Amino acid sequence: MSAGGWHSDPVTVTRRLTPPERYAFGASVRPLLVPKHDPCGRFDAGGLQLAMRTPAGPASLILTRIAGELEATGHGPGAEWAVERADAIAGLRDDVSVFPALAARHPLVERLAKTFAGVRLPATGQIFARLLRAILEQKVTGKEAHRSYRAVCRSFGEPAPGPVDLLLPPDPAVVAATAYWEFHPFGVEQRRTQALLRAAQVADRLERCADAAEATARLTALPGIGPWTAAETVRFAFGDPDAVSVGDFHIPNTVAFALAGEARGTDERMLELLEPFRGHRGRVCDLLAMGGITAPKFGPRMPLRSFSRF
Repeated sequence: MSAGGWHSDPVTVTRRLTPPERYAFGASVRPLLVPKHDPCGRFDAGGLQLAMRTPAGPASLILTRIAGELEATGHGPGAEWAVERADAIAGLRDDVSVFPALAARHPLVERLAKTFAGVRLPATGQIFARLLRAILEQKVTGKEAHRSYRAVCRSFGEPAPGPVDLLLPPDPAVVAATAYWEFHPFGVEQRRTQALLRAAQVADRLERCADAAEATARLTALPGIGPWTAAETVRFAFGDPDAVSVGDFHIPNTVAFALAGEARGTDERMLELLEPFRGHRGRVCDLLAMGGITAPKFGPRMPLRSFSRF
């Protein structure tokens, strides 16, 4: 990846980026957004728009595909920070150089690695914004979690700077000062709300973590945040390709079925099967998901609930 020139003025900052061959822009950045509608981001034919709370202040980042390159444009007080990190947010700092050799250890993984060779793992450098989503996704269906996420963002968000119709992610300080019962109408019960409030109280410390390992240690030291939530956070905050979501409802079965032909798997079995891919274990799980690989389904689905109606 190479970068072109920079241009800045008091309002905007722009930068040109050159992605690698076969780079898949949409598939790389869509995981940054909640499906269907995310108040804090948008991906469409025009590219990616993302609202951010940077260390330098609020910003909006616009990534646009132009003649094989990416143009990154930032607006707001944090524009320079956002544009400097634009290549990481697009996944262009993701190092996949050793992965083909690891993928060759299993024929299915090798095939998926070739099929999705252009997909890169983003690294936003933003912990609390992703942690908010991960906490809301604990032990509920995706539909429930995403509904709550949208409601929380609409309630706590503020308009993002620049020519985007987006909201900034909730300010951790404002979240931390909110009573837990105020989250009830958003469909979030006391257990998840208290985990969120604890995280919001130490958000500044979390944002200063140097890498995924430090962030994981700090996150899992907080009551209500376990390995699953930490992995879901650091995977995209730091672009950690080894982050495995231990404790997931589906992934152990998917890994056991895909890699060993076993219809059901435990976390322990999943980690055993992923060990040959250490350093990129989370990437293997992502490839299985992108390839539509699932274990046979038995039993009832997890029901949809609305805690706001309890």
